[in-house]
Amino acid sequence: MKFESKVIHGGISEDAFTGAVNIPIYQTSTFRQEGIGKHKGFEYARTGNPTRQALEELIKDLEGGIAGFAFASGLAALSTVLMLFKTGDHILLSDNVYGGTFRVVDKVFVHLGISYSLVDTSDLEAVQKAITPTTKAIFIETPTNPLMKITDLSAISTLAKSHNLISVVDNTFLTPYLQRPIEHGIDIVVHSGTKYLGGHSDVVAGLVVVAHEDLKERLGFLQNAVGGILGPQDSFLLIRGIKTLAIRLEKAQANAKAIVDFLHTLPQVSKIYYPGLGAMISFELSDPEVALKLVENVKLIALAESLGGVESLICLPAAMTHASIPVEQRKALGITDGLLRLSVGIEDADDLITDLTHALNLSISEGGTSHALY
Repeated sequence: MKFESKVIHGGISEDAFTGAVNIPIYQTSTFRQEGIGKHKGFEYARTGNPTRQALEELIKDLEGGIAGFAFASGLAALSTVLMLFKTGDHILLSDNVYGGTFRVVDKVFVHLGISYSLVDTSDLEAVQKAITPTTKAIFIETPTNPLMKITDLSAISTLAKSHNLISVVDNTFLTPYLQRPIEHGIDIVVHSGTKYLGGHSDVVAGLVVVAHEDLKERLGFLQNAVGGILGPQDSFLLIRGIKTLAIRLEKAQANAKAIVDFLHTLPQVSKIYYPGLGAMISFELSDPEVALKLVENVKLIALAESLGGVESLICLPAAMTHASIPVEQRKALGITDGLLRLSVGIEDADDLITDLTHALNLSISEGGTSHALY
């Protein structure tokens, strides 16, 4: 079955009890048992719920793993994965990870005795040098947020296996429509389901897919024991969003390419970060004051955190999504005060370009040092 069909018919796509073509919202906390240990596959909703199970089976099928797990947020998913490790363990992180990922590792798990090192995972030699005797995992974002660095997943997987390390990839930006890390030998895939998978800015969720039986057992235990699970209504919304993933990403990618072509014509743009795949663009304005004003002057595009919805969103990472990263570290990475991150939606591309043009001209007239476009 091809991907465009699998997003609709993958997993558990029909209700076994009624034949409904959409899995119902099973809004219940517990399930009647016929006797001690005799039930229909469900006992208590933290442990399992039919709506959540349908979502978990769907993401498992889309990523090509052996088990999927749904959580209350992307960070709940990531935190549960980090609970696979113990005091004294060391992990490697892509040096340009999402600010929330950095925060939970640096401010929470470090206090539990887990250490980390930031490394440019696009540089295989640098990753090799960063591995220590206590390193247990390599955590990768590719493309990274917000500088769009690309990591060779097959090479990282091979390196991780040679050192008996668990490899973890955050696949939020590209989704399984454009990238399937498990096919490259990666052990665990993490998603903020809030983003492209949900696609409509109406649900907060996290997903994990694992490639091996032992990880299935360990993560399944942690999901139930810690309890940061996704509820049935949000599971229903996420299934609904995933059904249109392929067609949404096709339109968003076409828009992104048109906007990148437009940005290349602007003298105010000093750098563009776009890997040629997906619908995320980061670009740097030479005047940080203009960048600050631009995000407040757009009208059609919304100034907001998050990404991957049908609507276009813009943010200033240094002051928003990556503000938790120390300023000197941000600057060293290239996350400057003039860097903008644009999540391109499925609006008309000409309307988006008109909005950016108007906002840029207005921002320059309000005190920037650059010259207006026209």
